[in-house]
Amino acid sequence: METKTTYRPTLKAIEAAAEKLKGIASVTPLIKNARYSKDFDANIYFKREDLQVVRSYKIRGAYNKISSLSPSQIENEIVCASAGNHAQGVAISCKLLKIKGTIFMPSPTPNQKIEQVKMFGEDFVEVVLVGDTFDDAYHAAMQQSEELNKTFVHPFNDEKVIEGQATVGLEIIDQAETHPIHYVFVPVGGGGLAAGLSSVFKILSPQTKIISVEPKGAPAMLTSIRANKNTKLDTIDSFVDGAAVKRVGDLSFAICKETLHRVVTVDEGKICQTILDLYNKDAIVVEPAGALSLCALDQFSEEIKGKNVVCVISGSNNDITRMAEIKERALLYANLKHYFIVKFPQRAGALRDFVVDILGSNDDITHFEYTKKANRENDVAVVGIQLKSPDDLEPLITKMKLHNFYGDYLNDKPDLFQFLV
Repeated sequence: METKTTYRPTLKAIEAAAEKLKGIASVTPLIKNARYSKDFDANIYFKREDLQVVRSYKIRGAYNKISSLSPSQIENEIVCASAGNHAQGVAISCKLLKIKGTIFMPSPTPNQKIEQVKMFGEDFVEVVLVGDTFDDAYHAAMQQSEELNKTFVHPFNDEKVIEGQATVGLEIIDQAETHPIHYVFVPVGGGGLAAGLSSVFKILSPQTKIISVEPKGAPAMLTSIRANKNTKLDTIDSFVDGAAVKRVGDLSFAICKETLHRVVTVDEGKICQTILDLYNKDAIVVEPAGALSLCALDQFSEEIKGKNVVCVISGSNNDITRMAEIKERALLYANLKHYFIVKFPQRAGALRDFVVDILGSNDDITHFEYTKKANRENDVAVVGIQLKSPDDLEPLITKMKLHNFYGDYLNDKPDLFQFLV
């Protein structure tokens, strides 16, 4: 059931959160990026929340919430569910405030993330691995909260959490000094950051347009705003794990529908290419959610010319083991990586003919699965091919068909394609 609420964070509450966070959360820099500014003919500034000690803004909301607990709540301890950044924010807050906490995480959570949480929380947190998904961890955490009367620290649907995240907006306005901010691009998952930041600007800089950016595979906020009610998605692409939720918070939705100028979505492949470009060209490491705000700029390229634009870089907790998938998705998005079922006649030299007669001089085989069958005229192989240019695809398919190598094209067959990527 949807919660009815008229809650709006006040400037007094946000300033109180900022005071609490002094010496706890970093006042992260607002830095003009020369490359993006040149590309968009605008003044593009990065708000570098990836430089927090826990490498995301989540420490702001977690600490503000946990530090507000009553003595009896502290005695009963806290509990949360998270597969990443929220867990780290809660863990370090527990250690700093000397409050015991239990953090439920899905069993498949990468070990690097688990170790980070344990490092930040030390003896004040217990990590419990349960189930296969975030929902499993969430239900386990809620059950313990109810049974043991522990305070559940929600990652976004909480007043104190929203007020803590709102301090990002307070800092941006302070750091911009006399320069008017025309646009702020902010990632949105559950909506805590977007709700808090947009509330600050509504009060202090109402002329600023706040653009929230979601992954295309998890458009929970956009869907809800279009429906004018908080709407749960049936399925999502969980790749952008820091911003992929089936349902945004009731509190954050009620705020965002009134304070956001627009909500837009961006393709996961574009996010991946942005991650690679930031690393290779700017020496900045971001997680998928951390790249979201930058990916939407080209949708506003005409509007933002000559304007002062802030993009919130929300986090940098990117597991190095994901880089192969990130590169793969980027190539697919750029239309440079293609998978085929290729028919090979059962004769000597068939593979050589395919390489020599079909592939161009700049084409590269990156994937090849083949099993020879007895007593068949043709055998089939699953072949991945990386092209130099997207324009090379049609000539490649034409040659494959002309020489009877073509079996099928797999990129546009999601049921089969999911087994390859």
